[in-house]
Amino acid sequence: MKIIILAGGGGSRLFPLSRKSYPKQFLKLEDEKSLLVHTVERFLDFVVPEDILVVTNQRYLYHVQNELAECQAEGAHIILEPVARNTAPAIGLAVQFCEEKLGCEGREPLVVAAADHVIRPQDVFTACIAEAAEVAQQGTGSLVTFGIPAKSPETGYGYIEAGASDGKSFVVESFKEKPDLATAERYVAAGNYYWNSGMFAFTIDFMKGEMAKYQPEIAAILEGGYDRAVERFADMPEISIDYAIAERSQAVRMVPLTCYWNDIGSWDAMYDILPHDEHGNALQGDVLALDCKDSLIMGHDRLIAGIGLDDLLLVETDDVIVVAKKGESQKVKTVVEKLKKMGRKEAVEHTTMYHRWGTSTVIGQGVGYRMKKVRVMPGKAITMQMHYHRTEHWVVLRGTAEVMRGEEKTMIHERESVFIPQTTKHKLANPGRIPLELIEIQNGSYIGEDDIVRFE
Repeated sequence: MKIIILAGGGGSRLFPLSRKSYPKQFLKLEDEKSLLVHTVERFLDFVVPEDILVVTNQRYLYHVQNELAECQAEGAHIILEPVARNTAPAIGLAVQFCEEKLGCEGREPLVVAAADHVIRPQDVFTACIAEAAEVAQQGTGSLVTFGIPAKSPETGYGYIEAGASDGKSFVVESFKEKPDLATAERYVAAGNYYWNSGMFAFTIDFMKGEMAKYQPEIAAILEGGYDRAVERFADMPEISIDYAIAERSQAVRMVPLTCYWNDIGSWDAMYDILPHDEHGNALQGDVLALDCKDSLIMGHDRLIAGIGLDDLLLVETDDVIVVAKKGESQKVKTVVEKLKKMGRKEAVEHTTMYHRWGTSTVIGQGVGYRMKKVRVMPGKAITMQMHYHRTEHWVVLRGTAEVMRGEEKTMIHERESVFIPQTTKHKLANPGRIPLELIEIQNGSYIGEDDIVRFE
């Protein structure tokens, strides 16, 4: 069995925490582990890292590598999408990788899952995956989807209409788009409708056959081999696996996923997964809630005092505060779209950026200056570079920095600093065994990120 984890999305429904530069799968919501780490660990319960493929966008490579290292899954394979083309091309590319690069046989089952869902408990999930893999291999194969029993009339989910059952799975009669409230209530009352989890199981041979039948354009590109498919990835149609295959195939079955599932598709959904106090409040960060009830308040690095709040959602980051009524959080996506039209960087950029060597976080800026907190992982280095318009002053907070300044090499320790003049070649490395943390102060007439000349 191979596991395909889709981690390329740049979703905006959890703005301002989730943005294009820092999408939902990397968020740490319930504890100190990201949703991606939780997803990988969920599958490590029954497969080894080498059986896991993470499909992501090129811009998230270093971030994904760091997340896999955190859960000791460095052996997992990373497939990089040159451009975003939705889930059908991504899955097709992963299937080709399994067959061509991993030597998988045609009858081997593959499981596709999103990187940003909350699922528990583990034992129920593991048993459901095993059952779905077995169903996918029966006869000539089938596309197995995972349905969540619809316990309430949710309008933010697609639905699966279940038909006849063989005791292990159901025939899928139809897929339904996100309904209005009246239609959702009718689905729940009927008893044979399930929320669509977006998870699938199938064999390699089955998926290749369905792609050839229903998506010949994708299939033709994949027939040229994996490496050629990567080169021509942008030529594939932008289409989801639901529209491309699931809604057209004549061999689709459903296995109920009878455990807690949440795709955290909105701040309302986020409120549901967090623990609540005696007044129904979900509080994170430095929060003082006075006479508040049934509200979500998430702070970042400053005190938030709420007074008399009822059924509100309040989320604070370094640069954005979002306040909404509960039940209205689906409109956050509209806010992001408006910000993009206005050309606001907040719509896509986060204050923290991930690099191959670590992270950098903007902690303050103004005319002619910017301050960053820089974190360089052990054994990593920032390449030799130079700036025309700014100076840099580095103050080490933790660890030891190896600094090249011109022809001079020096070691800078905690509570020490070094100054980098304009037009001076410089390089920063962490030779130690703990993360190097420092404050970088930039000064100059122009401090844009494009004022950089690299020499490596």
